[in-house]
Amino acid sequence: MVNYLRRFWICFVILLVVLPVAAQEETVPYLPIERITDDPLEVTDFASDGTAVLRVVTDAPLACSLVYGKTEDFGSIAVDMDMAGGAHSDHHPILSGLEPETTYYYRMQGFDAEGNLYLSDVMTFTVPAFEAEEVTNLASPALGGEIVGYSSAFGDAEPDATWGVDSAFDGSANSAWSSAGDGDEAWVEVKLAQRSRVDAVAFWSRSMSDGSARVTEFTVTTDSGETYGPFSLPDADEAYRFDVEFEAETLRFDVASSTGGNTGAIEIGVYGEPVDE
Repeated sequence: MVNYLRRFWICFVILLVVLPVAAQEETVPYLPIERITDDPLEVTDFASDGTAVLRVVTDAPLACSLVYGKTEDFGSIAVDMDMAGGAHSDHHPILSGLEPETTYYYRMQGFDAEGNLYLSDVMTFTVPAFEAEEVTNLASPALGGEIVGYSSAFGDAEPDATWGVDSAFDGSANSAWSSAGDGDEAWVEVKLAQRSRVDAVAFWSRSMSDGSARVTEFTVTTDSGETYGPFSLPDADEAYRFDVEFEAETLRFDVASSTGGNTGAIEIGVYGEPVDE
C-alpha cells in the first residue's frame, strides 16, 4: 500500500511539472524562421574590433535576437542596435567579443505580435584572421585625434560605451555614435594631433528602421571659423567622401539637415597630411 501511494504521488508531481510545460508549448508555436525570409542567415562584416553582423529581412515584423557561443550552449546574445523598440522587419543584430580564427555556433530567433516563436537551425560560422589595417583617418585616436565636444549621446552614454561618441572615430562599421534626439542640432568637434592640410572629409550617417536618425547634409567648420558644405549624403549605406582644401587643427562637424531623431554617425573621417612645424 505504501509503495502504491508513493508511486501515485510521484506520478502526480510529474504531471504538475509536465502539463504546464506542454500547455505552454501549445500556446507558443515553434516555427522555422525560414518561412518568413528568403535571406540567408549568414554572419558577415567581420571587423578587427571583434564584431560582426547578421543582416536579414523578415516578411513579418519580429522582435529578434541571435544567440551564439563557442559551443551549442551559446552563452552570448546579440540584438538589433536600433532603439526603435518593438518588432520590425529589417534586422541587423551585432555580435561582439569574437576571437579570430574561431568557430562559433549560433541560432536566430524572434517573436511576432501573435506570440509565435520563430527559430532557425543551429548553425556555425568561423571568424577570419584579422589583418592589421593602416589607419589614415587623422581624426582617429590611433593617430592622436581627440574629441573635445559633442551635442549629446543616447542614454547619456560615456564616450567609449554603446552609442558613445568614440564610436564615430573607431574605424568600425559595426558601431555608431547616436545623439539623444538632437536631429539637426547634432554636432561633434575633434582636435587633430597637429595642424594638418586636409584634402578630404568623410561621413557615414547612422539610421533607424523607421527612417529617422539619418543625416542628409552636414557641414565642417575649422578653428579659423571657415565653414565648408553643406555636403549631401544620399543614404546611410556607406561612408561618403568629399574633397576639400584647408588647414586646421580643430574641426567641428554639424548636422545641417536630417530626418530627425537620434542622429549621429557610424564613422567620421578627416584625411590629409600634418603640416611640418
